[in-house]
Amino acid sequence: MNDHPPSQTDSRSALDRTNWVNFATTVLARDGLAGVRIESLARELNVTKGSFYWHFRDRQALLNAIIAEWKTARLHELQLEAPRTPAEAEAQIHAIIDRYSTRPDADRLLLELAIRDWARRDSHVANIVEQVDVARQARATRLFEMAGFAPEEARNRALLMFTHVFGLSMMMFEHSISEDLAARHEAIARLICRK
Repeated sequence: MNDHPPSQTDSRSALDRTNWVNFATTVLARDGLAGVRIESLARELNVTKGSFYWHFRDRQALLNAIIAEWKTARLHELQLEAPRTPAEAEAQIHAIIDRYSTRPDADRLLLELAIRDWARRDSHVANIVEQVDVARQARATRLFEMAGFAPEEARNRALLMFTHVFGLSMMMFEHSISEDLAARHEAIARLICRK
């Protein structure tokens, strides 16, 4: 049994690359890109900067890892089981609207907004965000096609769906309509899917 507290060397070896990326991603969502600074991350993690440099060449290497992980995670989410019937496709559309609108994950929405803000200033990040958006749009379009819509109509409805769910995350009106938010989203989902 070890009766002494871990040394800084022990802390450094206990923090792996994934720990740094995950924590920096949390800070990005919380404080924006300006908050992702090596010194402040190390201070919050209670380790030396040497722990950071054990895993990353510099801040840019960490930022590259954050955006790469975000892209991988978002594209992985799109690997849903393909629907076999129009009813299953429509159910998946409703589930997407419910997930992002009715039961939003606040941390996830903050990260999405922070990534998009970052993309406004960084062409590499903007390119990655565009790749994710194109993949999301393509997946949603396929769902609408499976639900029985012609290709052009499916593309339009997919865009409308994402405009709804992501646009809503930028609006601050929780007190004015929170009492019937789920009902409103269900009604919007029905409108988007109406033939």
